[in-house]
Amino acid sequence: MSRHVAIVTDSTAYLPPRIRERHAITTVPLTVVIGDRALEEGTEISAQALAEALQKRRPVTTSRPSPEVFAEAYRDAAEAGAKGVVSIHLSAEVSGTYDAAVLAAKDAPLPVRVVDTRMMGMALGFCALEAAEVAEAGGSLDEAVAAAEKRAEGTRAYFYVDTLDYLRRGGRIGAAQALLGSALAVKPLLELDGGRIELREKVRTASKAIARLEEIAVERAGTGLVDIAVHHLSAPERAAALAERLRERVPGLAEVQVSEVGAVIGAHTGPGLLAVVVSPR
Repeated sequence: MSRHVAIVTDSTAYLPPRIRERHAITTVPLTVVIGDRALEEGTEISAQALAEALQKRRPVTTSRPSPEVFAEAYRDAAEAGAKGVVSIHLSAEVSGTYDAAVLAAKDAPLPVRVVDTRMMGMALGFCALEAAEVAEAGGSLDEAVAAAEKRAEGTRAYFYVDTLDYLRRGGRIGAAQALLGSALAVKPLLELDGGRIELREKVRTASKAIARLEEIAVERAGTGLVDIAVHHLSAPERAAALAERLRERVPGLAEVQVSEVGAVIGAHTGPGLLAVVVSPR
């Protein structure tokens, strides 16, 4: 990282490697713990291995990076010639990652601005990418921060899960909501609202839920210039089909990315996840 402003994010952004490399975005990994093994997301555990562990009902938890890991990333940025860092992370409502970054920023050898996007997945990734593009164009630290925050304000994430049980186990959704979904045999559609995972709608079947997910994404995208990401866990055909339909239906679509989520988000949603991120430019 030789530019004036360096960009740091975390592994739940799920930015494709080619994009991270092209824009020199540093990614700090979160950790997935399966049984007694702690594994770094992105390098030490695959989505497939995570899905297999969940299907076998092995105990799976996640943990934030330590402040020291962030401190090392900030020192590396300074040594590479950066004069400031924008550190852009998943919602502080669902993870302590933001807090760890804030702690590390206090003793960093250069100014570090930590941004809570209140997002995750490519909803976070688009924010990091926006800040990187501003930095590449010669923008200041404040301008890169403002760009990330503005992108976050306009971005929305919606998702379907086969069951609310994984979210309940991880404490990401209330037990009452999870029980309601199970008792009524409904398929839940959720969204990120205020940085938290909230139940948006209850639909009777998986096919109707996925069709409704598509409608919500199209409505949110409107006619302006927009980027879309489709995420999944162990559902590549569903994801590819949904992405193709969105290509046909969203008139201002600039780019659509299809990717499997990593182990951290997958641990809380379970196999069958299908998500759509809508991010206006």
